Amino acid sequence: MNLKEYILNEIKELAISDSIKDAQKLFKKFPITHIPIVEDNHLLGCLSESDTQTIEDNNGPISEHAHLINFFFARENVTVLELVKLFADNDCNMMPVLNKEQQYLGYFELSDTLDIFSTSPFLYNDGVEIVVEKLKKEFSTSETSQIVESNNGRLLGMYISKETPDMIQATVKVVSEDINEIIQTFRRYNYNIVSQYKDDFYLQDLKDRSDYLQKYLDM
Repeated sequence: MNLKEYILNEIKELAISDSIKDAQKLFKKFPITHIPIVEDNHLLGCLSESDTQTIEDNNGPISEHAHLINFFFARENVTVLELVKLFADNDCNMMPVLNKEQQYLGYFELSDTLDIFSTSPFLYNDGVEIVVEKLKKEFSTSETSQIVESNNGRLLGMYISKETPDMIQATVKVVSEDINEIIQTFRRYNYNIVSQYKDDFYLQDLKDRSDYLQKYLDM
């Protein structure tokens, strides 16, 4: 997906010579966490709203507080997943955008990015999410997708939701008329099923056996 059409310029960036008061006015007017500081069409970094609140003398220029400027940005050809990670890593809701010549183009907003991400087939289409876990040295994305498709299921998407030095946990979203067959096949291939489902016959069988044993012990 081309995200260039989502680049905004509604909020004017500031120059290093602008005052802290100018930045505070922008933060008061708009619900943003950061404001880009740009000089000669080149990004110097971003000033955060929380940092400006710690400055008592707000009449001085931003240049006097250059140590508070953080440098982060997104490329104009960034992917949605990369952009979501950039927002999370920098704890912001405004992301400056640069072209390949390092020139400032504008910014992305977090709300737009999340809207785009939420309409992806992985999130939007109806399906069942199966959380599976396996030893890292044995885990294979091709095997995971093959298990789904060999049971007449359709794989909508998959991502690594947890990772340890030894194990990988993956969230797999599938469309299937018989989710139990897919679950049982995962088990036959030594995957641990982390999530639980009401139609998981294996778990139901274990529960029935446990209930029977408990009744026997209570006799």
